[in-house]
Amino acid sequence: MASDLTRPHPESFLDLARAEEAALRGGRLKIFLGAAPGVGKTFAMLEEARVRARAGVDVVVALLETHGRAETAALLASLESLPRRSVHYRGQTLEEMDLDALLARKPRLAIIDEFAHTNAPGSRHTKRWQDVMEVLDAGIDVVTTLNIQHVESLNDAVAQITGIRVQETVPDSVLDRADQIELIDLPPEELIQRLKDGKVYLPREAGRALENFFTKGKLTALREMALRTAAGRVDAEMLDLKRAQADQSIWPTAERLLVCVNEAPVGKALVRAGKRMADRAKIPWIVATVLTPRHEAMDADTRDITQDALRLAETLGAETVTLRAESDAAREILRFARERNVTRLVIGRPRWRNSLVERLAGLIREPVSERLLDEATDFEITVVTPHARLERRRAKLDRPLLPEDWRGPLAAIVASTVATLIAWPIAQVDAIPAGAITVLYLLGVMLVAYRYGLSASLLASITGFLGYNFFYTEPYLTLSVAKSSDIVSLSVFLLGALFTGTLASRLKAQVETMRRAQARTETLYDFARKIASATKADDVLWAAVAHVARVLQADVLILAPDAEGVLRQVQGWPAIDEALEARERAAAQWAFDKAEAAGFGTGTLPQSAWQFVPLATAGRPFGTMGVRFHDASRAKDPETKRLLLAVEDQVAVAVERNRLAEEVANARVTAESDKLRAALLNAVSHDLRTPLVTVIGATSSLAEGMDLPEDARRSLATSAHEEARRLDRIVQNLLDMTRLGHGALKPSRAAIDLREIIGRVRADLGRALARHGLEIEISPGLPPLDADPVLIGQALGNVLENAAKYAPAGSAIRLVARQAGREVEILVSDQGPGIPEADRDKVFDLFYRAAQGDGAPAGTGMGLAIVKGLVEAHGGRAYAEAGPGGQGTTLRLVLPLAEAPESPDP
Repeated sequence: MASDLTRPHPESFLDLARAEEAALRGGRLKIFLGAAPGVGKTFAMLEEARVRARAGVDVVVALLETHGRAETAALLASLESLPRRSVHYRGQTLEEMDLDALLARKPRLAIIDEFAHTNAPGSRHTKRWQDVMEVLDAGIDVVTTLNIQHVESLNDAVAQITGIRVQETVPDSVLDRADQIELIDLPPEELIQRLKDGKVYLPREAGRALENFFTKGKLTALREMALRTAAGRVDAEMLDLKRAQADQSIWPTAERLLVCVNEAPVGKALVRAGKRMADRAKIPWIVATVLTPRHEAMDADTRDITQDALRLAETLGAETVTLRAESDAAREILRFARERNVTRLVIGRPRWRNSLVERLAGLIREPVSERLLDEATDFEITVVTPHARLERRRAKLDRPLLPEDWRGPLAAIVASTVATLIAWPIAQVDAIPAGAITVLYLLGVMLVAYRYGLSASLLASITGFLGYNFFYTEPYLTLSVAKSSDIVSLSVFLLGALFTGTLASRLKAQVETMRRAQARTETLYDFARKIASATKADDVLWAAVAHVARVLQADVLILAPDAEGVLRQVQGWPAIDEALEARERAAAQWAFDKAEAAGFGTGTLPQSAWQFVPLATAGRPFGTMGVRFHDASRAKDPETKRLLLAVEDQVAVAVERNRLAEEVANARVTAESDKLRAALLNAVSHDLRTPLVTVIGATSSLAEGMDLPEDARRSLATSAHEEARRLDRIVQNLLDMTRLGHGALKPSRAAIDLREIIGRVRADLGRALARHGLEIEISPGLPPLDADPVLIGQALGNVLENAAKYAPAGSAIRLVARQAGREVEILVSDQGPGIPEADRDKVFDLFYRAAQGDGAPAGTGMGLAIVKGLVEAHGGRAYAEAGPGGQGTTLRLVLPLAEAPESPDP
């Protein structure tokens, strides 16, 4: 028997034979798997190709897409690449992998990119993975790449996550053909940054990808799917290895759940519980049953119970397995669990055997659950007891053997009887006086009084008196008393017993009172703590109904008036949403209008099934709480009334606190809005007034027809024109600020020359730059920008105007433009006072101006905020840095380059 467990599984030999046959028949397939484009699959594939080539392996790149990435192209340059095959389709020339040339070249290793690609019409195969299968059959090893969204079985899940239905998919059976799958992983944040840096797509395509596919949430979900797919592949390989080695130990590398069912009626409940556990832990789960010869003798209805549970498991997505054993079902379950590397078992609770018939049947039936609990020491076992079955068992256990009224008297009689029996051997010792025996009876009286109260203690005193008199005073075994000393002893004992019983019962009552007070205080404290953390009125009301329902064992709802003044339910526990009858609504309305309790257990509308208490703040009711007790007697309990009043007060205080907090928050927002409005009006009025004064003065002089020289007239006209342009820029900034705030700014992007924009801006700012020299340095051969010329011109104008405003007169302003990868950096440096390091990130905030003293130039504080918004609308970035040599300020704008035009076909 033990040798069977250590012998390799026969299936492992078949799998080994199939693998060796496949290795002799064809090449080996390796797939670099990734969660999304840009994680580095192609780069890793080329790195492996270069390593294999340096090791002397004949490597050929059959097809690879660089997507314009310089790093990828550099790796590809050192490898042999096959020419592509041209396919003409509907007036277009498409390039595909030349399959015949690859088969004729027959290298040891072929590099084929984009495993899921759809070939051009007219190709030998519809899909590229079919080309790869033919290459493998020819004995050529293949290394390829694949994104997780192209796996056929995950197509629906990917569409649900991304909202995009991927048309190019690879069957799962083809992935099973792969000899090795290597996961290339990259955190979503780094992938998004690579996309922004232009390392995945060209800038124009990158912007669309960031808006649609490359969001952090979607990338995280796809990453999890890729990790799970790779982990599932590794897990399958581990199971094959364990089976081949006949290793029966548990390797806790991954969680796996096994639900064990049999003919017991709890099978479906076990399946549902296993489904919930597997979903919460996100682990695979199996439902298994063991058939023994005993099952064949069962009737059809009993066998159908097991089959129904298995069908339910298949519907819920579980793997179902039917095992067979001669007799030892527990041993077969453990063998299968260890073979599949299961870590958690779910079983039903061992059967309760209350009757004699059930106990005899248990001697014949195998105790599978008990065996698993004893022997499955290397598993985590969850024992499930269905609710209905547990309630039936609990009802049997809770059923009292005696009525409540009989327990106290019986305890008194039993206490006196036990004291008499214990005293019997003591009375035979002459050295112990007979009066000492009364202590045993007094102890019994105290215990009865503490447990059952005053009435039971009085009965215990009387029965103890009679027992002591009958057995331990002369003449014995009669109720007569011969000695006067015994009369005194009996009288003292009776009085002492009565006094002791009374004190003990009072102590019990006081303890119970203190316990109830402590429980009430704890519940009120717990409720106060919950509502203190609630920030909304709905949260407060929800905590109130949940607390009252739990403490009072009742259904609870809260009604509040709607816009028309009609009471509507706003909260309920347990989720009550029922139509109240007319008398309930009348009681609720009375409690709301009169601020008095009404309904069940009160003097107003007592025929109602609900008791309603008002909820009011500062004398104004805002709702009413309804309570329907499960135990009607609790409605008149003073403790219940005190608890309801306490909860009512705390709810009112919490609601009032939240209302005041909302008013304070609204007042703060209003104050900030007023402050912002005042700042905007002050700044804008100053900046608008200055150019307007100049324009009005110049135009007035010209309109009055004053006899002015031609040069003076031309100077006035020029001044009016420049100040009007300045006024136009201020108005345009206000409009752009509004559009940026509402997300309505959409750049009209095109390939533009930066030199043209700089020239136009320089001309527009002639007056502002008159006191400064503008030094311009543009890298030779700088490619065009992908930008809106009007918006970028406005952003650059704001930057130069800001530099001219703060730089001292006569100082130079330097503008440098240079290429940085697929982007352009524009640096504008001045020799002004500079910006403190702590304020450099804040200068791009709306209306923020760094502290410069009383002599600082006036401004709106909008210019740089608009610059940042315009640049980011193009997919760029804006930074504030220290100027050259630590003097002044440098504003750096980073903008994308335009996509290079495709060269015409020769």
